[in-house]
Amino acid sequence: MFELYTLQSYWWFIVSLLGGLFVFMMFVQGGQTLLYSLGKTEDERDLIINSLGRKWELGFTTLVMFGGAIFAAFPLFYAVSFGGAYFVWMAILFCFIIQAVSYEYRKKPNNFFGTRFYEWLLFINGSLGIFLIGVALATLYSGGNFEVNDMNLSHWTQSSYGLEALLNPFNLLFGLVLVLLSRIQGLLYFYNSLENEAIAWRILSRLKREFILFLPLFLVLLTMIMLGDGYAYNSQSVVSVVPMKIWSNLLDMPLLLILLVFSVILFLFGIYLVLVQNSPVAIWFTGTATVMMVTILLMLLGLNYTVFYPSLSDLQSSLTIVNSSGSHYTLMVMSVVSLLVPIVLGYIVMVWRSMDSQKLSIDEVKSDPHHY
Repeated sequence: MFELYTLQSYWWFIVSLLGGLFVFMMFVQGGQTLLYSLGKTEDERDLIINSLGRKWELGFTTLVMFGGAIFAAFPLFYAVSFGGAYFVWMAILFCFIIQAVSYEYRKKPNNFFGTRFYEWLLFINGSLGIFLIGVALATLYSGGNFEVNDMNLSHWTQSSYGLEALLNPFNLLFGLVLVLLSRIQGLLYFYNSLENEAIAWRILSRLKREFILFLPLFLVLLTMIMLGDGYAYNSQSVVSVVPMKIWSNLLDMPLLLILLVFSVILFLFGIYLVLVQNSPVAIWFTGTATVMMVTILLMLLGLNYTVFYPSLSDLQSSLTIVNSSGSHYTLMVMSVVSLLVPIVLGYIVMVWRSMDSQKLSIDEVKSDPHHY
């Protein structure tokens, strides 16, 4: 019914969209890093944690869906990245394990380590965990040290198994920008969902500083992505270096260029709403903009004969949506299943609206015997 390349492009869009949704859901991790900046009393910290506790599982679920879509649609990419850059992904996994443990045990009676210990684990999850995810995502642009043979068997060529990515300034900048973005989204989420005047005042004060730091770093990162060298492949699957490949892709796909510019404007408008008009709905503008930006930037990596995971060890081992995807049958069956995704997303929206129909207050947290 559909050609293989059409299915590969469709599933790269699905992966990109899930990546965008996951980056938006990182506001949970960003909010965790602000616990002591915004919460000056135990009651205020309980309020913040319980607000995030209502959403952390949605973020974790989105991460699993993102990884699952990669595993099913582009299994070679999954094997090369998750199996090769082993130490980085194990560190990320550990950071997310301690998040789940912290929400479960933070307020357990007579817990051995105490409340503050688990709060610091949440900070590690929100800072180190998100930073490492940013570094891992950055390698889609900067490349990894792997080789793939004619039988699609891969191996990592560095004994540091992914940790060498931390030596690349571009990767570090990517991770830092992602941390700052998650913190900004966390602040906007709190401003929308919490009923506490003291915390609201601190949010506005903190948001100005975070945004002033984030904006120039984001613009530098975007410039590096657009003007840096990229990688392309031809009809014989020969990979070559192409100057400003991502920018060329935008010019070749003007709709994506328009949407990218619109998403940046939408994000800035959301910041304007909260800083100038004190509007609590800013999160929906910046959140929509974040999903759009990340989705577009990931799509630009896989479409228009672009290499989405270059190999630094053997350029011809680089991965594309063509040489790393599943079979036509697999992608076709999965495409039918993907039609259920809007139903799942609709359920998430319904549950979200139900939980946030009213702003959360300290009194409500205290009255809940099962709070985090």
